[in-house]
Amino acid sequence: MKVGFISLGCPKNLVDSEVMMGQLAARGHELTPHPDQADVIVVNTCSFIDPAKKESVDTILEMAEYKKIGRAKRLVVAGCLVERYRGDIKKDMPEVDALIGTNELDRVVAICEGIDDPAPANDPGLYLYHDLTPRVLTTPRHFAYMKIAEGCDHPCTFCVIPQYRGKFRSRRFESVISEATRLFSQGVREINLIGQDTTCYGEDFGLKDGLAVLLGRLAQIETPQPKWVRFLYAYPNRVTQKLLDTLAEHASLVKYIDMPLQHASAPVLKRMKRGASGDIFLKLIERIRKTIPGVAIRTSFIAGFPGETEADFETLRQFVEAAQFDRMGVFSYSDEDTSGSHALDGKVDGRTIERRKRSLMALQRKISRKKNKSLVGQEVQVLVEGLSADTDLLWSARMSTQAPEIDGTVLVNDFEGAEPAAGQMRTLRITEAHDYDLIGTLLPGAEDDLRVDLRSAPMNLINISVPSLLPAR
Repeated sequence: MKVGFISLGCPKNLVDSEVMMGQLAARGHELTPHPDQADVIVVNTCSFIDPAKKESVDTILEMAEYKKIGRAKRLVVAGCLVERYRGDIKKDMPEVDALIGTNELDRVVAICEGIDDPAPANDPGLYLYHDLTPRVLTTPRHFAYMKIAEGCDHPCTFCVIPQYRGKFRSRRFESVISEATRLFSQGVREINLIGQDTTCYGEDFGLKDGLAVLLGRLAQIETPQPKWVRFLYAYPNRVTQKLLDTLAEHASLVKYIDMPLQHASAPVLKRMKRGASGDIFLKLIERIRKTIPGVAIRTSFIAGFPGETEADFETLRQFVEAAQFDRMGVFSYSDEDTSGSHALDGKVDGRTIERRKRSLMALQRKISRKKNKSLVGQEVQVLVEGLSADTDLLWSARMSTQAPEIDGTVLVNDFEGAEPAAGQMRTLRITEAHDYDLIGTLLPGAEDDLRVDLRSAPMNLINISVPSLLPAR
C-alpha cells in the first residue's frame, strides 16, 4: 500500500510518527507525501490546547475528502486527540476508519492493513520505542530528535499530558546510546533529546543524575566530524549542579538550556502546583550562567492563568526584565476541560490575556534585539540548514544556541570558499542583527567540501522528506 502521514504538534509527536512510518516501511509499504496517491492516510494529532485541537479536527476532515476525490480507502487518526476524545471521534466522525492511541503505536501496521486487531499489543501506558524499533527520519538529514522518556509524573494543573501519555518512564540507558551511535554514524550532526521532562531521566530505575550521566556518555561517542547534543524541556527543580558541570565540561554538549518556568509570581506558581518564585529562579539562572559561560537560556510562560492579577503579571514582567532570557515564548492560557486548572476561580478574560501576552513579547523583543546586536562582529560555529525557505539568494544556518524549528536562525548572505551545503558545520562572521535573526558571512574552513551521501542510510532510517499534506496556512 501507499501510506500518507501528517504529523501535528510537538517533536515528541513527530518521533511517534517516524516510529509508525518505520514499522510500515519495514512491512514493505510505501510512504507518500501526496494525499491523492495514498491508499491509507494517517493523521497524528495534537490536543494540548484549543487551537491544536481545532487544527487536528480540521486536518482530519480535510484528509477525509481524499476518500472521495483520491484513492484513499482508509483514514486513521492517531495520537493525543484519540486519547482525550476517542468516544467522541467514533460517534461524531464517521469518516474515520480506525484509531491509534499514543500507547498503541505498534498496532499501526495491522490497523492500516485493515486487520481486526481490537486489543493493544502492550498494556496502556507502557509503550516506549527502543533502538531496534524501525524508524524513518523525516527531519533534514543533519539533525534528528530522539525521545529518551515518555509520560510525566508532575501535577501541573494546566497540563493534561499525563492523562494520555501515562506515567513517566525512561528508555534504557544502552538503548539510547545505541540509537545515538547509529544516528551519528549515518551522518546526523545534531541530536536533540526530548521527553516531557528530560531532567527526570533515569529516576524511575534508580539512576541518580541520570541525564547528566547520559549526556556524558553521548559526548564520548566518536564521530568523524564535530557533533552537537542538545536536550529540551528541563524542569527547574531538576537542574542539578552535576548537570550544569557536565554541560560545561564537554564541547559537543551545546550550551543551551530550555527550561519552561511558566510564571514568576509565587501565588500563581502555587496554583499551577509548580512552586518556587521569581527570586528562586533568578538564583538558579545566575548559577547556570556562572557555571556555563555563554549559555543560552530559553523559557516559556503562560499568560492569563486563573487568578493571575495585574500585580502577578507585573511581577512576571519585572522578572523577565531582570532575567534577560536569550529566547522566550509566551502562551495564552487555554482552559482545558480535563485539566486541574479548569475548576479554579478567577478566570482571566481573553482580551486581557492577549494584552498581557503582547506586552511580554514586546519586552522580550527588545531584550533579544540588544543581545543580537552584541554578537555583531563575532565569529561563531553554525550548522548549515540549506537554502532559505524565503529566497534562493540566502542560506539558512543555526548557531548551537538556536534549537531547530523553535528559535531564530542565521541568514547567510555571503560566503568565502566553497558554496554552503546542508549539514556542514562552518565558521560564520555575524554582520547584522535583527530582533530574532542574525545575518552573516561564512568563512572558509575544513568542511567546505563536505557533502552528505544519502545512499549511506540503512533501509529503516531512509531520510525521506514527508511534508505535511496540507498547504501552508
